[in-house]
Amino acid sequence: MLGNAPDAEDVVQEVFFQVHRSLKDFRGQSKFTTWLHRVTVNVVLMHRRSQKSRPVLSEELSADITADESSVLPDEDVDRRMRTRVFLRLLDKLADKKRAVFVLHDLEGVSPQEISEIVGAPVLTVRTRLFYARRELEALIADEPALASLKATFSGGSS
Repeated sequence: MLGNAPDAEDVVQEVFFQVHRSLKDFRGQSKFTTWLHRVTVNVVLMHRRSQKSRPVLSEELSADITADESSVLPDEDVDRRMRTRVFLRLLDKLADKKRAVFVLHDLEGVSPQEISEIVGAPVLTVRTRLFYARRELEALIADEPALASLKATFSGGSS
């Protein structure tokens, strides 16, 4: 949800701090992983809000996106990294609530029911946000030649 490694590392530290501080408040009314996801999403959203007021100097490709050099040719790796950077930039254009639902469901495989608990919204709202996030991404991708191969993914996607 953040797009670059330094921000992600800062947020992970903040998540650990928040978990440590809030663990006494965990009541066991949901799964621990659901509670952890909720804490994480909240920290990410707070971080993103604070970043909106700061100037952006450059786009960085995530350091955690690395290729297995033995199986990928250098030009394919460059193309993949470029597509990833473009997709992350497009993903960043989504509203925070839509992006959170899209990332949790389509990228991390979390069920709508669990996302509902994580973001504190009804399942129908989660599904609606997911629908509109996909629709917005599909429109953004249609205008992005570097992501032509993803167009079929969104136009044929379901759920």
